[in-house]
Amino acid sequence: MKALILVGGFGTRLRPLTLSVPKPLVDFANKPMILHQIEALVKAGVTDIVLAVNYKPEVMVAVLKKYEEKFGISITFSVESVPLGTAGPLALAREILGKDDSPFFVLNADVTCEYPFEKMRDFHLAHGCEGTILATTVDEPSKYGVIVVHDETTIIDRFVEKPVEYVGNRINAGIYIFSPSILDRIELRPTSIEKEIFPQMAGDKQLHTFDLEGFWMDVGQPKDFLTGTSLYLSSLAKRSPELLAPPTEEYINGGNVLVHPTAKIGKGCKIGPNVTIGPNTIIGDGVCLQRCVLMDGTHIKDHAWVKNSIIGWHSSVGRWARLDGVTVLGDDVHVADEVYVNGASVLPHKSISSNVCEPGIVM
Repeated sequence: MKALILVGGFGTRLRPLTLSVPKPLVDFANKPMILHQIEALVKAGVTDIVLAVNYKPEVMVAVLKKYEEKFGISITFSVESVPLGTAGPLALAREILGKDDSPFFVLNADVTCEYPFEKMRDFHLAHGCEGTILATTVDEPSKYGVIVVHDETTIIDRFVEKPVEYVGNRINAGIYIFSPSILDRIELRPTSIEKEIFPQMAGDKQLHTFDLEGFWMDVGQPKDFLTGTSLYLSSLAKRSPELLAPPTEEYINGGNVLVHPTAKIGKGCKIGPNVTIGPNTIIGDGVCLQRCVLMDGTHIKDHAWVKNSIIGWHSSVGRWARLDGVTVLGDDVHVADEVYVNGASVLPHKSISSNVCEPGIVM
């Protein structure tokens, strides 16, 4: 089987992290975001993966080529000279995706869930139509495009964008499986698969929906990145609790804490819930961490408090400092002792020496 991952553009919603690396390479639960997807695809029998990319392709190539040998797969980079939307990349990769009759997956690089690729494949082959959309349910469907199916079936009837009146709560989760015949519908030009191709397929009754079990989140912006991390850790606690820090550790304060083996944690710390601690991290004495992500090489000094924040690579937080309010530190940012930072996005290689009390960008 084959898969196309829509790597996309500049990752502006996840800045300042994406000023240093492309979004799919940002660490999510201590490994590149896209690696979670690649591992799940390989488990489902995918052997050929195409990455549709138009931002820093050389960085993507350098990092991801090593996974070819590790997983015994082929990774091809389909570089767009101009952005082609969500359907155009399929046409650009037509030779690979359409080289035989087997179906192929298409997914957005910033979606996290318990990827049900094997179940989707079986469902798609069973109904025999052109496409299957993974769907998830939400509490407030008025914010999304809602999928409406024909009565008592999984066949999609239509899509209703941000409905004013309730028509359902099932939305597009950004993961699909298609038969190669879909390629006949797509031209090599900027095209939206959601707005242009899916309505055609629904009109021909060639599009089904498959309901996702478990959590789902688009982690393309910081607040959702933190929420997605919390959901992922909760799922991990059920599936593979041995991968999380044991609750018997004296520093655990609420559970669901993922600690890299190379991290060093001081005395008297209170960590959790929902904390990811990356490789080569140093955490001083008396540190409090809640619902936060610490990336590779970060240093949290004595008695600092970090909550609802993302600490980028090689950054440091000073003694008795406090970070909250979805603060995001880019690469190599240094917060001085006893400084309060609330909701700031701090660009790489900056130093913060005074309080930042209002959300905003620190340049």
